[in-house]
Amino acid sequence: MINIDISKLITNGKSAFNFLKSKCKNWYKKGKSYYRNSPWYKKIVLVFCSIILLFSLYLFLVDINFLWLFGKSPSMSSINNPNQSVASEIYSADGKLISKYFRENRTPVKYEEISPILIKTLISTEDERFYEHFGVDLEGVFAAIKDMAHGNARGASTITQQLVKNLFKVRSQYSRGLLGNIPGLKLLIMKSKEWITAVKIEMFYSKEEILTMYLNTVDFGSNAYGIKTACKTYFNTNPQHLTIEQAATLVGLLKATTTYNPRINPKNSLKRRNVVLENLLTHHLISSKECDSLKLIPIKLNYSVETNYGGEALYFREAVAESLKEWCKENDIDLYSDGLKIYTTLDTRMQKYAEEAVDKQMRIVQRNFDNHWGKENPWQDKNHKEIVGFIEDLAKKTSAYKILQQKFPDQPDSINYFMNKPHRLKVFDYKTGVKDTTFSTMDSIRYMERFMHTGFVAMEPQSGFVRAWVGDINFDSWKYDKVLSKRQPGSTFKLFDYATAFNKGMSPCDERVDQYLEWEVMEKGELKKWTPRNANGFYSGQTLTLKAAFARSINSIAVQIAKEVGIGEIIKTAHAMGIKTPLHNIPSLSLGSSDVSLLELVNSYCTVVNDGMTHDPVLVTRIEDRNGNVIYNYVPEQKQAIPYETAFLMQQMLQGGLTEPMGTTQALWSFNLFKSNTDFGGKTGTSSNHSDAWFVGVTPNLVGGAWVGGEHRSIHFRTGKLGEGSKTALPIFGYFMEKVLADASLTKYRAKFPKPKQPITRPYQCQSAYPVEENDSTNVNATDSIGIEEGADDGTNIEQEF
Repeated sequence: MINIDISKLITNGKSAFNFLKSKCKNWYKKGKSYYRNSPWYKKIVLVFCSIILLFSLYLFLVDINFLWLFGKSPSMSSINNPNQSVASEIYSADGKLISKYFRENRTPVKYEEISPILIKTLISTEDERFYEHFGVDLEGVFAAIKDMAHGNARGASTITQQLVKNLFKVRSQYSRGLLGNIPGLKLLIMKSKEWITAVKIEMFYSKEEILTMYLNTVDFGSNAYGIKTACKTYFNTNPQHLTIEQAATLVGLLKATTTYNPRINPKNSLKRRNVVLENLLTHHLISSKECDSLKLIPIKLNYSVETNYGGEALYFREAVAESLKEWCKENDIDLYSDGLKIYTTLDTRMQKYAEEAVDKQMRIVQRNFDNHWGKENPWQDKNHKEIVGFIEDLAKKTSAYKILQQKFPDQPDSINYFMNKPHRLKVFDYKTGVKDTTFSTMDSIRYMERFMHTGFVAMEPQSGFVRAWVGDINFDSWKYDKVLSKRQPGSTFKLFDYATAFNKGMSPCDERVDQYLEWEVMEKGELKKWTPRNANGFYSGQTLTLKAAFARSINSIAVQIAKEVGIGEIIKTAHAMGIKTPLHNIPSLSLGSSDVSLLELVNSYCTVVNDGMTHDPVLVTRIEDRNGNVIYNYVPEQKQAIPYETAFLMQQMLQGGLTEPMGTTQALWSFNLFKSNTDFGGKTGTSSNHSDAWFVGVTPNLVGGAWVGGEHRSIHFRTGKLGEGSKTALPIFGYFMEKVLADASLTKYRAKFPKPKQPITRPYQCQSAYPVEENDSTNVNATDSIGIEEGADDGTNIEQEF
């Protein structure tokens, strides 16, 4: 349906008619004066009128695509509502533009937001009779024809015609029809369509609207579409604050965006700018003195090109795009061209602190990793032997290898030669950010595989709002997001073991013995026995409360609990609390053998802090279309996943990691966190062979989780002293929370866990029936949790056995 402003159309139509009537009268008077004594006068008038009528008929036939001879033209609907590609903008919760999605980097501005000198410069340079013509400058056309006859080609396109080219691309996106395939006629038909559409545009829009649309659509080069992006790209300013010489530079490069680009061709740009300034002088827009002074000013750029992977929080940006994919499909919305304003939950202050925490800790982790392995290759199997062909197998998955394979089929020697041929390339480096070096493709793979990786995410437990998101150590080098990747969670999964136990009526003060146990399991049709071990390989024989066992991360007791309540029940609890990934119904699940993502794990811990209420993580709160209409509003939705009492008891368990003797979370005491009058809790986790190290930390109003590990499971530390969760992942949370709690604008995150909101029927403040002794084999310093950390040496290869 065409939505047309009839009154506006009638007004503009009358203006067009009066304009053409006036022009015809002027031409008639001039012709009559010139030819009045000629005996051929009447014949000349007749021929001229006939040509005008025939050409008008021709334009009408082109417009209606008579007998499909001329091809389609832009419709009235598309002219009235032009489909302009506009970048979508992503805003943080604290009101900052953090990134964009676009194919053409364009952000529209209003007429009043454009400097008057830019408008005057544009008109005087590109279309001096802009206010006198009605889309087609006939005087300019006749002058161009006259010059062409004398061998001097020149253009005669008006700003309105150029707008037609920018908006509708009639020369490429509209069919030419049958006659358009005839050499010579193609250009005439396309030009005719531009004229017709230009006149229609003048009927629909005012001169100010046409100027605004033109400046919003035109390509200024350097991936800058529209005047707002161009001002930002070249001068880091906005259209309202352009100086005369800056306006002249931008208008000047419209003639040829490469030839007169001030970045890549500064001399050409300066000459062209000065021509534009002289043109301003000719049109009496500046004085001779001003012109001379302005021509002496060098072009001072503040150049910065926005790319589709520009801005802040790039992993979060990609996660937002992925989360909106289905919504965009359902609502027929193009995220990259529909000019949306997307308001997210990310807080740029907390994002900055998260990125700083990740960078600080991962530099330490990487230094330890490099020193640990030295010149030895870290890709080794569980028997600590280098995996043969590991790098070669990775190389076969690269685009470089696949291109060479197509170029040299059945010629492995040629492929091998080029894969090992050194060439210049850039790789990630902690010291410089990017290192320009000479590597072969094989060497670059070996180099990049020696880096350790991480993911960190922070959420508000009550709302589910994601406040910080770091997907890895460097987005340009590794776009695979570790917040969303699936890895073995190790003992962080014990949250679900104990939550299920409390659902079944157990309490934190119930006791179990740290002892040897077997679990009969059916594997491939055979009955086998599975025996978990503690991280230090010993069973203390102690009778421990569940609170102490959880705090120390005792594997044998976690498995006892799982055997009593059933793995199926634990799976139900995990899925209810926020785990979306399918889980394997095997005994080792109780120790975290089944892959989950960091995001869903952190969200599950939020369920505990949120008194058992669960919700999905929230990334987007509101979306507006390009006209400011709200087309999406987040509606809070949560449900009770576990009983309040279970959640409260698990809050006590998580705090026990800091307060119980030998709790694996006690390394948090070394951070400057506790002057803020804030309660903390958390759980560490480490999978087999220290391949995955985890920590999820909780406070009453904020939950944060970190994962650290190699890109592949075979790349890891060889000792728990270096590779367990409390050593690698926990400090990220610690550094992050130090800055959050020190920020005076983020005081809402300073809080104590509340007292019970309803009667708690089970004891939770308990003492172990078996006190810790100095010579006890499990008495290990809390800041060095080897021997009490889980998973690393539990007697099973939980990655492969099940």
